[in-house]
Amino acid sequence: MKKLMIALAAATLLAANVQASDSVTKGKVTFDGQMSGLTDSLIVLKADNNSFTRLDTVLVKDGKFHFTVSLDQPTDLYIYSPGTLRHTERIGFTAIAVPGEKATITGDQKAYYFSGSKFYEQYGAVDRVAEEAMKPLRLLEDSLTERMKKGEPQAQIMKEYDAKEPALLAKGNQQILDFIGKHNTSEGCAAYIPSLNDLELMKKAAGLLSDDVRNGRMKSYYQAAIDQAQKQAEKEAEQAKKQGNGTVAPDFTLNDLNSKPLSLSSLKGKYVLLDFWGTWCIWCVRGIPMMKEYYNKYKGKFEILSIDCNETEDKWKAGVKKYDLPWLHVYNPRNTKVLDDYGITGFPTKILVGPDGKIVKTFIGEDPAFYKFLDEQFGK
Repeated sequence: MKKLMIALAAATLLAANVQASDSVTKGKVTFDGQMSGLTDSLIVLKADNNSFTRLDTVLVKDGKFHFTVSLDQPTDLYIYSPGTLRHTERIGFTAIAVPGEKATITGDQKAYYFSGSKFYEQYGAVDRVAEEAMKPLRLLEDSLTERMKKGEPQAQIMKEYDAKEPALLAKGNQQILDFIGKHNTSEGCAAYIPSLNDLELMKKAAGLLSDDVRNGRMKSYYQAAIDQAQKQAEKEAEQAKKQGNGTVAPDFTLNDLNSKPLSLSSLKGKYVLLDFWGTWCIWCVRGIPMMKEYYNKYKGKFEILSIDCNETEDKWKAGVKKYDLPWLHVYNPRNTKVLDDYGITGFPTKILVGPDGKIVKTFIGEDPAFYKFLDEQFGK
């Protein structure tokens, strides 16, 4: 079972980078489906590096659809309503397309299932096993979300989640691996490997497959996911080195709101919170009230130096004024090495630098644990 949010994850990129399909005759894949919640048409696309190719536009009637695409290897399809690409609705799903096979898709926007030819029967089987294996974790998430909506403190909810999630996730993953091990001649199991979304799990699952399946027509599909995860792991390891506790924070000099140079080294001897942000970053903006609260709460114990990234100077200055941010600010042009020096890959990223110029702690995203850390660090 795939989720709508997974299907929509690349919607913005799709809308901006859709190209026409070529006319080369390749292996055909046929899809028939009946899914509630579909509108009058669907657009079928596939990814090509940093762009997406439109393969077909499909009419939908009473939730039913039919289309055939031609491909030369197993490929993920992204199937959206036109309104989804325009960001006016959220209707879509993903499907693996395997040349020479026929798929039947049934269900709705929250849960849909595969059947059809032998491959899709196999894929549907492992998909359902995985759904059942992860059901306890999904139920926990749904329960905690409802409790938070009713007013329970987020910190308390997250503490409970952090305590229960690892065991539930490990148990669910083991059940999936057990199924793959028992059905190691199933190409559907090979195709499910990227859905494990963890490098070591994907490697382990591939190792469970029979030689014929491991080296068969699904190898290019699952191996691409493993290779991508390997590159990401290496990137994260390099990032961790740059952001690790005790690492000397690289010095930099950037212009402040008055176009005067301000260097990190000029603040040595103080605790300095480097706040990598931008007014375009929704989570950065959402975190401003708490940032202000903690800046005032521990004023004099640490300084905040916000480093604006990936936008124009005019938007940066307007944002600082709009949100009335009382701490230090500098602007980071796109041609500097600052983001690379600090291994910044997500926003917001908050890095506390100690009086000795070494990194104390790094937080990526708007994480409640960051404010708990500030209480522990400065609330003594």
